[in-house]
This record gives sequence, structure tokens and C-alpha cells, in this order.
Amino acid sequence: MTKIQTQEKLDKKEILKLFKSGCKSCEQQKIGIEYERLPIFSVTSKAADYSSEFGVCNFLRNFAKEENWDYITDDYNIIGLKQGHDTVTLEPGCQIELSLKPEKTIDELKKRIDELDKQMKPILDKSGISLLNYGVSPLSTHKSISLIPKKRYHLMAKYLWGILSDVMMRETAGIQCCIDFESEEDAMDKFRIANKLAPFMTAMFANSPIRGGVETGYKSFRALSWLNTDNDRCGFVGQIDDKFSFEEYIDYVLQSPMIFINRESGTIPVNGKINFSEFIENGFEDFTANLDDFKLHANLYFPEVRLRNFVEIRNHDCSGKGLQYAILAIYKGILYSHSAMKEVEELLKPFEYRDFSELRYNVPKSALNTKFGQYFVKDIAKEILYIAEKSLIEMDTGEEKYLDAIKEYTLNGITPADVIIRNWNGLWNKDIKKLIKFVNNKRG
Repeated sequence: MTKIQTQEKLDKKEILKLFKSGCKSCEQQKIGIEYERLPIFSVTSKAADYSSEFGVCNFLRNFAKEENWDYITDDYNIIGLKQGHDTVTLEPGCQIELSLKPEKTIDELKKRIDELDKQMKPILDKSGISLLNYGVSPLSTHKSISLIPKKRYHLMAKYLWGILSDVMMRETAGIQCCIDFESEEDAMDKFRIANKLAPFMTAMFANSPIRGGVETGYKSFRALSWLNTDNDRCGFVGQIDDKFSFEEYIDYVLQSPMIFINRESGTIPVNGKINFSEFIENGFEDFTANLDDFKLHANLYFPEVRLRNFVEIRNHDCSGKGLQYAILAIYKGILYSHSAMKEVEELLKPFEYRDFSELRYNVPKSALNTKFGQYFVKDIAKEILYIAEKSLIEMDTGEEKYLDAIKEYTLNGITPADVIIRNWNGLWNKDIKKLIKFVNNKRG
């Protein structure tokens, strides 16, 4: 490869500006959600496809027409919709994701989601589609779920080497929480604490024990799939220690192998031949690295907690019954309070990086019953909940009410998955229809 001389190299300072542009005063800080759900055909319980007469593409087309949304396309294929700052987009296996404009309160986000669900329901009903609040496809497996016609996803599917990467891409649905920061120091505090909280939150909200019509032996099969997707771009970034910085995060992203780049002429596969640092230094074929290339590459990096011009916390099974808002409430209560962050730091102080790393691997199977040092995860999870609730009460916004949905599980030492497993082997007699009805009921 010849060294690129014709254009100035992308400077790390330009990349740093992307992150620093996220700094906001406390008054400006908001909370955001990305909320994925699994579309299934109500009659068969199988995953809804993209292109059939009653498939997800036609749902998007009809919803756009009824509610005046604009198309998001890829080579003329509809892959999502947008209206203002809100989007309804498709993940690789047709999972439907709502990504909403961040708001000051969880109440505002919930109101918008309720509004969108109300608008979508009659159109989904006409197609015979239900959106499932669950972490993994309960009946269809990746072998029968086709990728949507988005070039990026086909390149990712060919590249990702983990034995469960196809499961992650085509079968799973999660909830992500987005948090603002005041400064680089504040971002690093939030990043570090969010990483330490991540395996506990994965455990508390485990909601994917049944997959392909059978009990898997895991309480979060979705979390297991991420452990087996691509170790070069998944997991913790760094040692989640005190000295981390924007620049060090960027360095990790730069060292990860590239999958592809986009140009006007189309998508150019890189397939891991070089990392982004090498791309900046030497180019790739006739192409020189630019800031948009970095943004794309950083978006193809999938750690437990991802830094952008906000902090994105990623590893939670999709769930309903108010649990989706409990996730936001816990993070808001802890990460928007300096005293709550200090309490969590103190709570988790006895443990080292290797403890958290090991916990991440054990939680998908046993969730709250996972051993962590001389404790069980459920013991620490209760303390986390207590800290979050106390902080939310002090904020005086009334948002502590959103913790009620998870308290009835965690305070009893169980997860949504435990309730599903018990019913699956008992009252439901392994009936998928009863599982689906349970996870989509507004109440337990």
C-alpha cells in the first residue's frame, strides 16, 4: 500500500472535537432511549419478514403514509422512517427500533413512545404483526430470518466472526440508554461507572431464556450472543480505570479492524485487512481517511458502553411492563448525581477489572444468582436500586415511580427470565403463545 500524499491526514484533534462537542451544562442534560422490539406474525409466532405482502417493509410504507413520516432508504429500499429528531429504523433481522429525541424527563419519553405505539398499532394489526418486548426471537432462529436489504448489514454478517454473531444480528432486541456529560472528566466518571454497572443491569433485566421454542439454559441468551460476536469490538473498553480519557477511548477505536467504508461510488469492503489507525497513516487502496469514515467506524464498534458526544449504555434485554423505563430511571438516578456516583464507586470499590470481566461472562447464564466475590449479584443489585431510588427522590421529579417495575423482581432476588422459566415449565406447558401473551401484557 502506498502512503497517501495528496491529502492531509485526518488529525486526532478533529476526532477529539466530536467528543468534546457533547459537553453540556447540567441544565441542558437530557436522557435518551433506543428501544428495539421483535416483530412477529401474531398467528404463527414466527419472525415477521421484510418483503412479503404483510411484511415489515409494507408496514413502514403504510405508517409513513398515514402519519406523514419520511423514508430512510438504502439503494431505494426502505430501511426506516424519520420525522423531526425521531426515527423508526430496522435492525438486521427486521427488529423495529424507536430512537427518540432526548428529553429532560422519562415522562416525556414515555409519552412519546405511547403516542407512537398508539399510531403504529392499527397498521401493525392490519399486517398481523405484534412487536414483542423480549430479548431474543422466541421461535424463529437466524437460519430462517433473512437480513434486510441494507448493504452495511450484509457486509457485517460476512465479517463478524463470533459463533453467535448471526444470532445477535438477526434474533435479538435490546434497550439502550443515552446520558449527557458536563465535561471530559464527567464523561469519564460516567463511562467508568456505567461499565461497572453494566453486568448488574444485564442480570437485573435478563429477559431472553426461551429461544427457538426451547429453554436455553441461559437467562439472557441475547447477552450470551454478544459475548460470541467479535472480541475485537465488543466488551469493555480499556481497564475501566480512573485514568481513562477521550483520547484513550479513541485509540481503542482506532486499533479495531475496519469492516468497510462508504464513498459516492458505493460501499467498499475492507474486511479487517487494516485497522483505522493504519487507514489514517497509509490509506486503503486509493482512499484517504476522513472524519465521516471515523464516525462510521466508531458506529461499528460495539462495547458495553460506547462514547459519542454522549454516553450510550447498551447491554439490556428488551422488556416491557414498565421495565424499559426502569432502565432509564436507574441510570438517571445514579449518573446525574455526583453523590450517587460516589456511593456506587464505594459499593464496587473492593472489585477489580478482572472481577467485572469475569462477571460479564457469567451473568447471561445465572443473572442475579451469579457469584461476585463473596457476594451474589442480587445482593449488590439491591444496593444499586436503593442508591438510584434515593437519588431520584432527591431530584424531586417523581421519576422514582419508574423503579417500581424492577423493584418487584430485584427485591425478591428474581429476574423477568426467572418468572418466564417457572411458567414455561409449569402453567404454560411450554406454549409459545402463552410466553408471547405474558411478555406483551402491560402488566405481569
